Parts: sequence; structure tokens; C-alpha cells
Amino acid sequence: MPKILLTGFQPFGGEVINPSWQVASHLNGVVIDGYEIVAAEIPVARFEALDLIISLIEKHQPEIIINVGQAGGRQEITVERIGINVDDYGAPDNAGNQPIDEPIEEGGPAAVFSTLPVKAMVEAMRIAGVPAAVSNSAGTYLCNHVAYGIPRYLQKNSSEAVAGFIHIPFLPEQAAKFRGRSSMALDTLILGFTVAIKAIIANPKADIKAVGGVTH
Repeated sequence: MPKILLTGFQPFGGEVINPSWQVASHLNGVVIDGYEIVAAEIPVARFEALDLIISLIEKHQPEIIINVGQAGGRQEITVERIGINVDDYGAPDNAGNQPIDEPIEEGGPAAVFSTLPVKAMVEAMRIAGVPAAVSNSAGTYLCNHVAYGIPRYLQKNSSEAVAGFIHIPFLPEQAAKFRGRSSMALDTLILGFTVAIKAIIANPKADIKAVGGVTH
């Protein structure tokens, strides 16, 4: 059975949960349109994050890779279009790394597009009643590190697998600690991911094909 690798991050920044792992763990082992989901929790650590995801890709040989992260200030599920080649952390990661204006890959392309059909995914979620949007910036923290690093790894290895990154809002129990902060219920997030995955399977080609993975 073909596999989907779905990753979420560990908690960071003083949080005790991370909604990305809550979603991924709830979908672990679920079969959607003939594809089995394999979920994994990823450390919020600059070097370990990519190493672990790459090891999981090599182990499971998934056809689809979806990496998920928390974006506490966002109101919608946001499907990232692009990852940029810079680490610029406003706060240390869980391993104490805090690079400033450093490349993810020395000499690598400035940016790499997601190879997921981002607009088809967003449309499917909206039809299902789940707030969703395309995002053109994954930031410069661990989420962007992965949004750049995994499609770039597949590109360098001439892999036919598709990969991309999705940001999700806080869960209600997280947002309750911050006045005016948006949130999304876990059931709504899971519905969104279920229909988004169906859209990936039905639309295997990305919306944008970039020459060499570089923006122009």
C-alpha cells in the first residue's frame, strides 16, 4: 500500500502541546483513498529535524510527504507555496540553536516550491467548510527550514515523491491563554487534512513548476 508521511513538531516556546503533532498522531495509520498515513513527531531542532524526516523517507518510501507546523497567529489552515534558503530564528530552538541570516543549504537555490497541489488543497478544504488559504511565506524558523529542506532533498535525489508544508492555528486550549488569539478545533483540523490529502491524491501535480526549484 502506498504511504503518506505526515509529520508534526514537538511543543516549543513554552507550549505543552503542539497542534501539528495532535493532528498527525490522530491520523496515524488511517487509510485515505488507498494511501496509508505514517505519522512521526519531529524535534524543534535545526539539524535533527531534517535528519529525522529524511531517515523516515528512506525507511517508508512514501509517495507523499506532508510536514505540519504551528502558526499561533494565523486564523486558517495555510498551505505553504514556498520555502526560502535562510535560517533566521527570532528565538532559540529546543536545542538552543539560534542562527541569524544563515543559509539552510550553502550554495543552494534561493527558494524551492512545494510540489503539492496547494490551490487544489485549499479549495477542497474550503468546500468542506474548513477555513484555508495559500501562504507565500513559511517564516524563517524551523517550519521554513523543513519547507525548504525536504522538497530540496527530493529534488537532489530525483525523487518522484511530492512534498510540502502546512501551517495550522492554535488549538482552543492554547488560544485561551492569549486574548484575541485565533484557534481551530482538532476535529476541524482533522477534517481539513482529510480532504486536503484526498485533493493531493486526485491532483498529483503541483500548481507551479519552477525551473530548478528556484523562484523567478
